[in-house]
Amino acid sequence: MSTAKDGAPSSGDAASQRTDLPGTPLPFIMHFVRLYRGWYGAILLLQIIGVACSVWVPWSLGAITRLVSEGLKSDSAQQLLVPLSWFAALIVCEVLFNRGASGCHIRVLPKQRRRVTQALYAYLQQHSQRFISNQFAGALAHKVTEVSIGVSQALAILLFDLLSVLLVLIFSVILLLSVSLPLGLFTLLWSLSFILLCYFLARRSQPLAQQYSAARSTSNGKVVDAVSNLASIRLFARQPFEQAYLTRYLDTEFAAANRSFKYMERVRWFQSLCGILFKLGMLLMALYLWQTQVIDIAAFVMATSLSLLIIGDVGNLSRRLLEFFEAVGSISNGLSTLIHPHEVVDQPQASTLKVRHGQIEFRQVGFSYTPGKPIFRDLNIIIPPGQKVGLVGASGSGKTSLLNLLLRLYDVEQGQVLLDGVDIRTVTQASLHQQIGLIPQEPGLFHRSIRENIHYGRLDASQDELSMAIYRAGASSFIEQMPQGYESLVGERGVKLSGGQRQRIAIARVLLKNAPILVMDEATSSLDSLTERYIQEKLDEIMGDKTVLVVAHRLSTVAHLDRILVFDNGKVIEDGSHAELLAKRGQYYRLWSRQETAEMLS
Repeated sequence: MSTAKDGAPSSGDAASQRTDLPGTPLPFIMHFVRLYRGWYGAILLLQIIGVACSVWVPWSLGAITRLVSEGLKSDSAQQLLVPLSWFAALIVCEVLFNRGASGCHIRVLPKQRRRVTQALYAYLQQHSQRFISNQFAGALAHKVTEVSIGVSQALAILLFDLLSVLLVLIFSVILLLSVSLPLGLFTLLWSLSFILLCYFLARRSQPLAQQYSAARSTSNGKVVDAVSNLASIRLFARQPFEQAYLTRYLDTEFAAANRSFKYMERVRWFQSLCGILFKLGMLLMALYLWQTQVIDIAAFVMATSLSLLIIGDVGNLSRRLLEFFEAVGSISNGLSTLIHPHEVVDQPQASTLKVRHGQIEFRQVGFSYTPGKPIFRDLNIIIPPGQKVGLVGASGSGKTSLLNLLLRLYDVEQGQVLLDGVDIRTVTQASLHQQIGLIPQEPGLFHRSIRENIHYGRLDASQDELSMAIYRAGASSFIEQMPQGYESLVGERGVKLSGGQRQRIAIARVLLKNAPILVMDEATSSLDSLTERYIQEKLDEIMGDKTVLVVAHRLSTVAHLDRILVFDNGKVIEDGSHAELLAKRGQYYRLWSRQETAEMLS
């Protein structure tokens, strides 16, 4: 993967970020370690040298002790200069190399965390509409954050705690074996037994940590869902109900946390007792060997000093090993949700689509959201270039599903969707979406400024082009009256704007995009009649020579279009102009008559 100067992925790396991400924790962590192998190699080397210095400090203390005890008899204080110099050099080098490793870590940590978040977000962006609609948006965002934090925590624990303890034990065993076989073997056997037991016990904590992480993500998703619907909660006076509803999930999270934390605390007690036994055993064995003159006072001091060093690091191990598996559990929980094969993907040799005419064709299309419940069977529709087509019918008849297939939010199961004779599965999704302008029933506005929301239609548009799009959409007057004009924030999902204002922003955005195909899905159904009439006039203006598909429940919205398709249970049962369909006196005629009667009565 190519990188920018600071280690961030370059703009051309989107594809490499979103594919081939491992779905299990350790391979996922190693995937990102390899991206910064130089930094992590430096950390590893500095850690090894720093730990070696710390372990050799007790050796220098033993040498000083030997000379001091001999110096009391022979007055050889001059000889202390060499071991004292070693002692000073070792403690200084220990600090320098450890701080050097930490310095490398704080340099690579934000880069790596950013890289993980970017990769996961890019991967998440490529998931299908089916995947996104089945998840809480807040929970997905939480899992992305949770995984990026978990990777940072796991690597920090691995490099600065688990590796450090392992190196301390290895170097300590080597030193002790050099002065006393019993002391070295005792430390070796205790270390191996302790590490294996710690690993086994901590490993058992991972499922508990994963359950806690999953419960925490669900609670977070529920909170985000409730916060985004506070207006509905208030208007229905459902505050007590929502409190009780959220409490049920918080209770589940609390129970999962209790199980995880209690198990970890029991493991810590066990490890503390093992540490006490090691310190007592080492001290008693060293005393016995010194009294029997198997070792001298220097070896005794070194052994007892090393035992204190080992126990200090092992005490840290007991906590950090559990935290390591907790971090791995959080990563596993996030990856189990996020890393799934993408349902709708670009073909390896996908080309770039450029619509020159705008003909749309659905050829022998078969599609279903769930197996055994088909929406379309052998659907055939041809829409010539520049034709304006209305799609009408009862809810669930297939109108919006047709748009979803055209936008390739889902892939057809049989047949083809063609633009200018090109199967949309053979072109990149990005180029397909660049050729289609969409105005949905509820415009997707970001909690950003009005300028940013409209500029989203074409990021390289000039200020003059932006102003013209706003003017043509009829949005100039209300924008100029806002306190900060173009820079006014619209609120989450545009809540600070009225329905008509949101639609005008959406129209301006589509005008700026100027795609050859225009799709409108119930674009005016939620508006009052006056606002609808105004918006409809603007929509008619922007249609121009574009190929247009309009989904509408209000038949007056599509009555003036070139052609109307009437859907029923995934089939086109009527096809013609408004006048032609009324003359047939079929389903469209009945729908039109019913709506006219309802409007007269109202």
